[in-house]
Amino acid sequence: MSPIRRLHARSKELLSPLVHLSNNAISLAGVVLVTTAGLLWLFLLPTMWRGHVDHPYLGIMAFMVLPGLFFGGLLLIPLGSYIKFRRESRMGKYPAKFPPVDLRNVEFRRLVIFVALTTCANLLIGSQLTYRAVTYMDSVTFCGQTCHTVMHPEYAAYQNSPHSRVECVECHIGSGAPWFVRSKLSGVAQVFAVAFNTYPRPIPAPVENLRPARETCETCHWPQKYGEDRLRISRRYAEDEANTESLNVLLLRIGGGRLGPGIHGVHLGEGVHLRYAHRDRQRQEIVWVEWTLPGMEPITFVAPDTDPEEIKRLPVREMDCMDCHNRPTHAFETPDRAMDRAMAARRIPNNLPYVKKVGVEILQRSYASGKEAQLAIATALDTYYRENYPEIFNKRRAEVQRAAEGLLGIFNRNIFPEMRVTWGTYPNNTGHTEFPGCFRCHDDIKAASDGKTITQDCNACHQLLAMEEQNPKILSDLGLASAQ
Repeated sequence: MSPIRRLHARSKELLSPLVHLSNNAISLAGVVLVTTAGLLWLFLLPTMWRGHVDHPYLGIMAFMVLPGLFFGGLLLIPLGSYIKFRRESRMGKYPAKFPPVDLRNVEFRRLVIFVALTTCANLLIGSQLTYRAVTYMDSVTFCGQTCHTVMHPEYAAYQNSPHSRVECVECHIGSGAPWFVRSKLSGVAQVFAVAFNTYPRPIPAPVENLRPARETCETCHWPQKYGEDRLRISRRYAEDEANTESLNVLLLRIGGGRLGPGIHGVHLGEGVHLRYAHRDRQRQEIVWVEWTLPGMEPITFVAPDTDPEEIKRLPVREMDCMDCHNRPTHAFETPDRAMDRAMAARRIPNNLPYVKKVGVEILQRSYASGKEAQLAIATALDTYYRENYPEIFNKRRAEVQRAAEGLLGIFNRNIFPEMRVTWGTYPNNTGHTEFPGCFRCHDDIKAASDGKTITQDCNACHQLLAMEEQNPKILSDLGLASAQ
């Protein structure tokens, strides 16, 4: 017999048991699942062509449930055949000889063609679903809205951040396969935590297994690049009847590169290495700092009354961008500063009597939920002006209402009772006015062996040009007085 004939005969021998074994309930159920997923795929094809969905739960259906049905069905087909084979073999019912399979048979030939075509279609659909599932799971919609309660605080802060047009995965995963795989494996545990309601409230920060900033942040920002000195103007409002406005003007010495040390050059310049040991999980209580300059021996600064044996047991971290810019995208405000910013932006009228003082008091009250706050905040502000300034309340009710909307906006961006996120839950280490920030190290207390301390001199990082002045002369000199 020729090789071709032998191959032909062999193929008939292989196909015969497959046809027999696939005729079982489990395999047929798999066929139904695959067919159902394929039909749903056709209905959702326009959504997949767009590459994104506007509603998070439609995305779950399109890119998570549907692939599960499809691949689950594909697994059931061989599983059912295997179970039938084991059962018939154990009971002695497995046929010794199968009906002949002849490719010249029209019906069988149609079956083979159908199986081949559907297999190709399944491969196409499967690859499409896999790609779209991965794309969807990397989208901002999935990260921020799918697990709505869990990620609501971070998503709200993200939408009001300078990075609101940068996708979450750009910072949390970055490029390359290793971190992609690590993130997906970590995500499995998070999915189970959400499904079984075992996730912590609030979500702990900082994220301990976050990819190093030099591999994510520094693809756009890098401390070795020289940064020009930057003029910063901030408005403050007093808690008096007139909400008296004052301005702070300072010159930030960004530095970096070869043109000057500045903030970046001293901490993260070329050849500079900083390490520190901290007592708490949030890295707020720093007791040991090691500073190494190019070509020099490391200088160690230690907090007073710190046991050397304790330092050996503490976690040591090498400083990077995230140690100061720890909330670059998910920053939360304090009520005082939030009021200042809203009044400066005229989201809250700054000419309503005592609006700063009353607004801060209302924001600091405890509310069980966002719905309760929505009613209580507006009612509290209305009540205050109705009782204390009835004429203003009657004549300027629209401004009072706008102030209430501004207060509610501040609350909705910063307070999330369901996740136990309140004022000060997440410290912001940039600067030192609202949280210790810079002063975690720059406390003028941690000393080296020669007695030298980490300076707390204001001019080390910035120059104060005006401090709570109503009409700073420096702005007039710079021609910026009109900007007030």
